[in-house]
Amino acid sequence: MRAGADVLQAFTFWSTDDRLSLSGPDAPGNETGKSITCKEMNDQACTIVKEVVGDGDTLVCGGLSNTPSYAQGKGRAAVQKEFSKQVDSFMEQDVDFLLAEFIGNVEEAEWAIEVLKGKGKPVACTLRIGPTGDDSGVPVGECAVRMAKAGADVVGLNCRFDANTCLKTIKMMKDALEKAGLSPYLMVQPNGYHSPETEQTKNGWTILPEFPFALGPRQMTRFEVHHFARAAFDLGVRYIGGCCGFEPHHIRAISEELSPERGGKLGDASKKHLPWGGALKTDQSEKDFINGKDTREYWESVKPALGRPGFPDVQEKLFRQ
Repeated sequence: MRAGADVLQAFTFWSTDDRLSLSGPDAPGNETGKSITCKEMNDQACTIVKEVVGDGDTLVCGGLSNTPSYAQGKGRAAVQKEFSKQVDSFMEQDVDFLLAEFIGNVEEAEWAIEVLKGKGKPVACTLRIGPTGDDSGVPVGECAVRMAKAGADVVGLNCRFDANTCLKTIKMMKDALEKAGLSPYLMVQPNGYHSPETEQTKNGWTILPEFPFALGPRQMTRFEVHHFARAAFDLGVRYIGGCCGFEPHHIRAISEELSPERGGKLGDASKKHLPWGGALKTDQSEKDFINGKDTREYWESVKPALGRPGFPDVQEKLFRQ
């Protein structure tokens, strides 16, 4: 919130009753489903996020996850029951809107949207897909059209792929929606790690050899996030954020890049520095090592190095590929 976010999402990802009880006997957290329900967890998450927001103007989003019941082929009724249980506490807590996210199949997205639209709140829905379409091979454009026709007010993407790939994919969604005469808002929340070699896969970054514990060298700089935010906005996307790998300083970069379009709004964290290295400006000769690094032009020209001689720019072989 201090970084300048307009939306705070209740920390409820993966909170479904059918998932909480899935962990194997030797897995950390395997007792979770025995000690707490989805509704109890969501209630606590909403309480925390509303305490943070207080009397501010930040929106609170209730986030719903995809369900193991869908992957297990249990059918529409079982899947929608899980979505209904997820949303109960969000309605009691009166969140501002609902988001079904990280969904791999547009059919499950449609089932989720159907449940959420009956609650009287604005509904957003994002898929975890790249240019090759959903996990069942449904093309990107068709996915977007089907979500919009199901009633989603906001459609888009989150996770699995990096910013460049997500921008390409959201453009495919936009083109299909315009062709179909549909105009939901667009949303994009990419991963914060560069993974260009996974663009034509279904699983995205999860098949990188570095996933999940050695991804640090791939992380976007704050300046790259500035460019992503501007490109997304220019494309017509109005809900712009980040998924795995995005840190508060990345959210601050989005907030600062789009501050003029948001009436000059900035988060409290922007009081701590000057954008684009402006705080590095100095006339002190002993600080010559930072002289000249106080401009947008300088940081836009920098091409970050890996710093590890002999390491590849991209992986030639993906995990189990």
